[in-house]
Amino acid sequence: MSGLLLRLAGPLQSWGERSAFTPVRDTAPFPTRSALIGMFAAAEGYSRDQADLDRYRDLRLTVRVDRPGVRLVDYHTAGGGFPKDRTAATSGGSNKGAAVITRRHYLSDAVFVVAVTAPQETIDRLAAALSHPHWAPYLGRRSCVPDEPFLLRHHVDNPEEELRTRVPLSRTPPPARDAHSRETGTITVDFLQEQPPPTGTPTAPAPVDTIDVNDVPVSFAQHGRSHTGRRLYRTVETVPRSLAGPPKTLMQRLIDYAHREESA
Repeated sequence: MSGLLLRLAGPLQSWGERSAFTPVRDTAPFPTRSALIGMFAAAEGYSRDQADLDRYRDLRLTVRVDRPGVRLVDYHTAGGGFPKDRTAATSGGSNKGAAVITRRHYLSDAVFVVAVTAPQETIDRLAAALSHPHWAPYLGRRSCVPDEPFLLRHHVDNPEEELRTRVPLSRTPPPARDAHSRETGTITVDFLQEQPPPTGTPTAPAPVDTIDVNDVPVSFAQHGRSHTGRRLYRTVETVPRSLAGPPKTLMQRLIDYAHREESA
């Protein structure tokens, strides 16, 4: 098994949990499996109706929550002030005749780093597609453009271990008066994992809670989207304090980290 590392950061992100169009377009507090697989399929050039989701069944995703972000709600209208034939279309082939009003939820200033683990052949394929995507990646909605660097590492032997020990943290370290952090040289960070964390060792993280989510895509078809469920394990783990630093040094630390793979 091998893997790659993605950094999902930008002014806004939105990871919808519902496949149907509803007046309230919500967001999960973290990237969903459906959205990430959709990103990979789009990068490889597959449309909604073409995507063979079995190609992504063997992916294992681990999310490190660098910054959870702040939830924002946008009052959004579309198609108002026009003749009926220029307003939003209906599923029956007509037009609504009035503005469509939705309230769209976003995460502002959130940062997630995702470890994608899979067989080497799959990682090679995804790394090539994400480096030169057919359709540009976005953070849940097309208006949510990712910051750079986006693809941190193309090939990592143990990407989950990289998250815990080497990937720069998009967060400032605790103040000097935080005696525990200063003495231990660590910071606590939330992780979301698809497998139960290891047990039986003194350093093994204990699950904070388990989360059941309905975000495993079965079909992306425009009029037949469907999903099934999975279980996530949320843990609070310690990472080296040295991974964090002043905001003014973050971009350089990320660039240095990404370039180390290229020079290896």
